[in-house]
Amino acid sequence: MKFSCEKNSLLDAISVCIHAVAAKNAGTVLEGLLITAGEDVTLTGFNYKTGIQMSFPALVQERGAVVLGARIISDIVRKLPDSTVEISADERMTVTVKCASSEFNLVAYDPAEFPELPQVERSMGVSLPALTLKEMINKTLFAVSENENKPIHTGSLFEVDGSDVTVISVDGYRLAVRRETIENRTGGSFRFVVPGPTLKDVVRILPDDPETVCTIYPERKHALFEFGDVLVTTRLLEGEFLNYKAAVPMDNPVRLRLSRAALIEAVERVSLIISERIKNPVRCLFEGDTLKLSCITAMGRSFDECSIPSCGEKIEIGFNNRYLLDALRAVSDEEFMLCLKSGLSPCVLQPVEGDRFLYMVLPVRLKAGE
Repeated sequence: MKFSCEKNSLLDAISVCIHAVAAKNAGTVLEGLLITAGEDVTLTGFNYKTGIQMSFPALVQERGAVVLGARIISDIVRKLPDSTVEISADERMTVTVKCASSEFNLVAYDPAEFPELPQVERSMGVSLPALTLKEMINKTLFAVSENENKPIHTGSLFEVDGSDVTVISVDGYRLAVRRETIENRTGGSFRFVVPGPTLKDVVRILPDDPETVCTIYPERKHALFEFGDVLVTTRLLEGEFLNYKAAVPMDNPVRLRLSRAALIEAVERVSLIISERIKNPVRCLFEGDTLKLSCITAMGRSFDECSIPSCGEKIEIGFNNRYLLDALRAVSDEEFMLCLKSGLSPCVLQPVEGDRFLYMVLPVRLKAGE
């Protein structure tokens, strides 16, 4: 194998594919990147759960493939001067990396030992702008569960139905839903659950380019995300996902149009006496045209208030401050509807108009004196 390319092209591919490299002690080959020289050069990282491939143009003089330790090749290329990089491998699997006056000789691993990525058919899929997908994932990922007792909820549910694509995450304490209208899809309606770690990788490597489109192709056990020169292959989670539509209370008598920024600031101020070590819920009292927020911890007491539209009934409800703030920060509009039924029912955050998002936060039962 022998090829030459621009340093930045190689570094970009390494930076993308290294997200799928297995952790240390997972096995020598899986800690490496598969470098394949053909028409172009393709890098592959694979940890048996997620595989990432990226191709880029290069001057290929001899076709072939090698596996190099991901961390060492990343460190080397990052420190090379901005010039042309030449990589070659001999029959003894010794790889030479040259750039300007720099030269490295590295021990490579047999590419035959690198596992093959699952092949995903493109019989059905959905396409949407990369920026839209990135926002949908970012605005729901915080609600993905970390509890392995319910593995299906350690990922996000994607629902494609008609002209809508919806992403749903739930962790038992909150629910996050984002919905967008799409134009391009193939196949009928379908749904699949993508693991949270894969979605974190996808968000990291999706470009901030308004022209880039990402197409997702799901199968029964795997899915493929394709955008630009990048392919992300992931296993899917199996099981019965929460019937989120039935979980959302629809008969909320209290519906208040609130300022997102004002409420975030008030909750943040009251939360200053809360820490990972010192916790207690934020108490919210809806009364008349005022929302009174307070908290008591071993550190002291805090109080704040903000103006609201007149509330028909007095409601006192408590929330985990982080869960409430996560939902508020995910709201993309300056104003939103906060919907309540009682101090023991979930709080629902919705748009003033439409159904682009929905966030539900379960309350914390308040004790006297909290």
